[in-house]
Amino acid sequence: MRLSLNQKIAILLHEGITGVQGKTGLSILRYSESPIVAVIDRESVGKSLVELTGIQRDVPIVASIPAALQYKPEVLVIGIAPKGGAVPDDYWTDIKDALKAGMSLVNGLHTPLANIPELNALLKPGQLIWDVRREPVNLDVASGLARTLPCRRVLTVGTDMAIGKMSTSLELHRTAKLWGLRSKFLATGQTGLMLEGEGVALDAVRVDFAAGAVEQLVMRFGQHYDILQIEGQGSLLHPGSTATLPLIRGSQPTHLILVHQAGQTHNRNNPGIPIPPLPEVIQMYEIVARGAGAFGNAKVVGIALNTRNLEELEAKNAIAQIITETGLPCTDPIRFGAELLLNAVMQN
Repeated sequence: MRLSLNQKIAILLHEGITGVQGKTGLSILRYSESPIVAVIDRESVGKSLVELTGIQRDVPIVASIPAALQYKPEVLVIGIAPKGGAVPDDYWTDIKDALKAGMSLVNGLHTPLANIPELNALLKPGQLIWDVRREPVNLDVASGLARTLPCRRVLTVGTDMAIGKMSTSLELHRTAKLWGLRSKFLATGQTGLMLEGEGVALDAVRVDFAAGAVEQLVMRFGQHYDILQIEGQGSLLHPGSTATLPLIRGSQPTHLILVHQAGQTHNRNNPGIPIPPLPEVIQMYEIVARGAGAFGNAKVVGIALNTRNLEELEAKNAIAQIITETGLPCTDPIRFGAELLLNAVMQN
């Protein structure tokens, strides 16, 4: 399933436009080709989405589902990704109001909604609830089979969670297609799945089968494309992250792109944990990827620097500093395009 290109969407994003939990909704706004007719965020009602986010999409911000109905939305997308993935208490009214109004629901949270009797009782013919985070069927343990594929397999890895790994992969994918390459974006998280319609919600997969789920996905497409853009998840530097290693083992990447937030020195949710100097982070990812020689010799070939909190001159200075520090190509792919990073992939 995917977001239908001809259905009007409203995004439920209370306190997510300017907060830290709105990455799903903001990514849908940035990358979805579907018509988005309203954003629901009581904190930012009436303000300019373009001015608040820099996303060039002029969508009205309203306070509630009743206020959004004037724009005739047909689907409600839950646009936040809170810690733990539970539905916030104050979201239930909006969810029920949307279903009562005849809207379908797209849910990327860990809390499954499709089997809740109270919500099902509100559904009319043609309405549905799509719980994105579901484990695929017929999974097996990974075997390293992806290393036999002829295609380039580019995995984004990070110094922390929620810093732009998916966006970097999408920008690489978009640029690769413009260059005439047969490129495929492989979604591994709820937002990517909403955009792409297929993939694997990795954090819904039992840990024993996580690498196998990635391998299954990569093997499904690897023979048919020149390059796979594999959406990264988590970070080897995060104490709560379990997704990065299965992605590395399952995809057997040929290239790594390291994603980092400009100026960030410590783990966002665990401030007692520092982010080591980037050359050391690069070395760590390369050592883990090659498994002391058991696997392929994947290299970090470029740095995607998230400069969203910097003015343009500051961003360029930060990029120059990273280039000096690491000796690798570096850019902000959202701000300045992904050509530099894709060129590094194709030249190595």
